[in-house]
Amino acid sequence: MDSEHRRVLIIGSGPAGYTAAIYTARAGLEPLVLAGLNFGGQLMITTEVENYPGYPSGITGPQMMEDFQKQAERFGTAVVFQDATRVDFTVRPFVVETESKRYTADAVIVATGASARWLGIDSEKRLLNKGVSACATCDGALFRGKPMAVVGGGDTAMEEALFLARFATKVTLVHRRGELRASKIMRERLLANEKIEVAWHSVVDEVLGDEYVTGIRLKDVRSETKRDLGLDAVFIAIGHQPNTSLFGGKLAMDAAGYLSVTPGTTRTSVEGVFACGDVADPVYRQAVTAAGTGCMAAIDAERWLGEHGIA
Repeated sequence: MDSEHRRVLIIGSGPAGYTAAIYTARAGLEPLVLAGLNFGGQLMITTEVENYPGYPSGITGPQMMEDFQKQAERFGTAVVFQDATRVDFTVRPFVVETESKRYTADAVIVATGASARWLGIDSEKRLLNKGVSACATCDGALFRGKPMAVVGGGDTAMEEALFLARFATKVTLVHRRGELRASKIMRERLLANEKIEVAWHSVVDEVLGDEYVTGIRLKDVRSETKRDLGLDAVFIAIGHQPNTSLFGGKLAMDAAGYLSVTPGTTRTSVEGVFACGDVADPVYRQAVTAAGTGCMAAIDAERWLGEHGIA
């Protein structure tokens, strides 16, 4: 297997990974980004981005990621569209392998992101970004003055529903049980909001619409009866899964699988390995916060390399 050495190797190519690349490249560290086969992160399935600073007219997610990539490459970043298949952080330099090549690196930045959990029905996939979304903060304002729905029963679902109630004529929270598993304060806030109605003991059987969402078909899990609900957008809020399977037993994680970092930094449990973006962020999960921590990771890595006489 061919081998190549880099001072900085970045795994992942969303806003966090590419921002880390821009900063490390401008610092003369000649980073390499393993962008992966599903490059660009969650923004690649986001049609319209209106809340990222610097794009006053909005921009599509794929176009934004193309801009990030071009900017990183302008300063000398090498981008390889392969997935990392194995890492070894017990040796120095670190080892990161793809199916066809072996890389060694003095510092590694992990920016593999997280993936939204979906319902797994065909109509959901067909109407993704046409009224189906997993991010109310990203897309809620696009449906101002329209009825919407949120699927879920935890704190995230409560937050999404309460956020959407600012824009929607009505928000229906779809929950498969007869009680919410969210925290007491979040339950109370949701149930007190006059614009929010809860569809108890219900699941989404189908998302309705041809070109765009026109409604959802709900199924009562007790009686199996179905009913249609007209609306313009449905937000899936049943959780996210951090993309950390590659790092099991190699980097410290929390109970949900997010990489643990020293507070106020991007340092992981292994000295010289840094984590940024959604892979270490179960709270905000925004492109702009991912980019911010990508900057932090680059600066942390540059300083660490300098302290060890490598940069």
